[in-house]
Order: sequence, then structure tokens, then C-alpha cells
Amino acid sequence: MEYFTLEEDRSSVYTGHIEGTHKWGLPGILRCPGCQVGWSGGAKSYPSVDLTPVAALADFEEPRAEPFEEYERLCALVRPLLPPGALVEPGAEFGPLVGKAQGRFGPLVALNPWVLLMQRETLEKLQAEGLRGLKGCRTELRFRQRNSPELLELEILPVGRLHPDCLPTGRRPPCPRCGREGLTLPDDRLLDAATLPAHLDLFRLEDFSTVIVCTRRFVDTCRRLGLDGVAFQPLPVK
Repeated sequence: MEYFTLEEDRSSVYTGHIEGTHKWGLPGILRCPGCQVGWSGGAKSYPSVDLTPVAALADFEEPRAEPFEEYERLCALVRPLLPPGALVEPGAEFGPLVGKAQGRFGPLVALNPWVLLMQRETLEKLQAEGLRGLKGCRTELRFRQRNSPELLELEILPVGRLHPDCLPTGRRPPCPRCGREGLTLPDDRLLDAATLPAHLDLFRLEDFSTVIVCTRRFVDTCRRLGLDGVAFQPLPVK
């Protein structure tokens, strides 16, 4: 199986621009009692998750850092609402993408390296081709124009990891309390074949959640159907 990263196409003719954030989120942590580090990720997002059943909803509305015990308390409230396979981390986000949008959008839209949107028609075409793991979620984007497209955000689960050969030697294991690995994304990336899912054509890496990965089947289908707006770069596997 061949794999590719999915990234913004900087040569694209599309002018679409979005300013938005997800409706809710976990706080970052001020200081982990295990690794003594304060941090927030934020690349793991689950737009299908509705937090309105949570009584203390206001605790998820303001980005901030909290003591580790408070972060753990809020995680416990969220976990029963997560989809199968979801992983949480400090700064994880939930609910629809809320904000403003304008301009001309392509069939696929890379809002940033870790958020992918599609026009509804695009998603339906890809699902009709049998591509696996494509779950579109509604957004709450306000367009400053008529005839605006319906953009859906893809909920992309974290699965798979980079191979140890492309990571620094002598690195520490993940923190047993908060899960932080503290690694910098390498320029030369190598996927670990033993960790890759056989049932998904689109996923994000578990250890580097900003990296969205797709299969050759996904790339070939997009090209055959003329679905553009993003760039694909091959990723070697070992």
C-alpha cells in the first residue's frame, strides 16, 4: 500500500479563506505531575462530538490552561461522548467549526495542516467510490457572499505512527500521566507499516496529529474525478 500526506495546495487558484475555531475544547495543562511540563496540542479534533449534554458546558468554551487535576476531571466528562477510536490530549477540540468564510473554495479545502473540509458534493462522490473512513460533519461558517458552498469538516481519527528510524535516538518514552512525547516532527518522515490501519483511506497520525495521511486509492480517486484544492506528497513506509 502506498501512502501520501494531504496538505494545502499553495499553487491553487482558489481564493477561499476561513477564520474559525471549534465550538468547544479541553484546556491545556499548566504542569503535568509526571513530566513537569505544561502544554496543549489542539490538533486532535472531533467535530461530531456534541458537548451540550455536559452540565458544566462553560468549562469547555474558553481556551486556557488548568492544573492537571482539573484537566483530568474535564476529560472524564468528555470521554463517554467520543467516537470509537478517538484519543484526547490537552487542547483537543470538539463540535462544529464556527467562524467566517469568504471567497471561492475548491472541492477539498485544507484549513491548516490538520483540518480538512470538503464540499458536500465532493464527499458524496468519494463515498460513492467506496473510500473508507470518510465522515463529514456540519460546520457553522457564515459566508459573506451569495451562492455559498456547503462545507463539511472531515472527522479524521488518529491511527498509525512514524517509524522509529526517522525519530531521534535516545528519546524518552511518553509521559505515563499526560501522554506527552515531546518530539519535533521530522523533515524526512517514514511511516511505521505495523501501525497503519487496513480499514481507512484517510487518517491522521497518532503521534503527530498535524499530519493527515491518505492512501493511493484516495489520491487516484480524487485525480480521476478532478477533485482538487489540496496537494499530495508521497510518504515512504517501512
